[in-house]
Amino acid sequence: MSPVLLIIIAATAIISYIAFSNHALFEKYKFNVGAILRNKEYVRLISAGFLHADLMHLLFNMMTLYFFGPIVIDAFGAFGFLLVYFGSILLGNVFSLYLYKNQSWYSAIGASGGVSGILFASIAMIPDLPIYFFFIPIAIPGYLFGFAYFGYSVYMMLNPRQNDNIGHAAHLGGAFFGLVYAVALQPERAVENALYLGIMALPLMYMAYMVFVKKRVG
Repeated sequence: MSPVLLIIIAATAIISYIAFSNHALFEKYKFNVGAILRNKEYVRLISAGFLHADLMHLLFNMMTLYFFGPIVIDAFGAFGFLLVYFGSILLGNVFSLYLYKNQSWYSAIGASGGVSGILFASIAMIPDLPIYFFFIPIAIPGYLFGFAYFGYSVYMMLNPRQNDNIGHAAHLGGAFFGLVYAVALQPERAVENALYLGIMALPLMYMAYMVFVKKRVG
């Protein structure tokens, strides 16, 4: 595995674990609309990607990054991986900032924007990558995993739970960045895998319809 990928996973895991019991750290670096717009604390647009709500949230994101990160590194190199990952975190949080600009109380955390970008970029390259979970002997094709991942994210964004700080809205911005990057650099492969990308993107299309047409946010 690439040292760059290991460093990102390790750094995110360590910082997230420390923040689980360090409330001051968590509050200082989480995504918060009021703090960003009023206090100009723009570091939160990136730092929120190193914080997670709980262990399950952390494991789910890092597991996805572990599976799909190597594909992006093989296709675009370590620099390309970093560009997609952090660019997706940034764009995902900027989209959330736009979406919730009139709700200064809105907060979110998680690497989901970056993970979504990596997920979309990698499946644009290898859509049928087999994914195995623990002791389950049946592989799940990558594009179906992506469909389930985005379906869950869209559902949670449109049906928020009390005290849920997970940045579900950031998934769309992150996925958009990853897809555009992959299509721009390797358009032939992206076009070849358009059907799989379309299936995986169905929840995102529904989300875009609900947000931009129906004007529904949570």
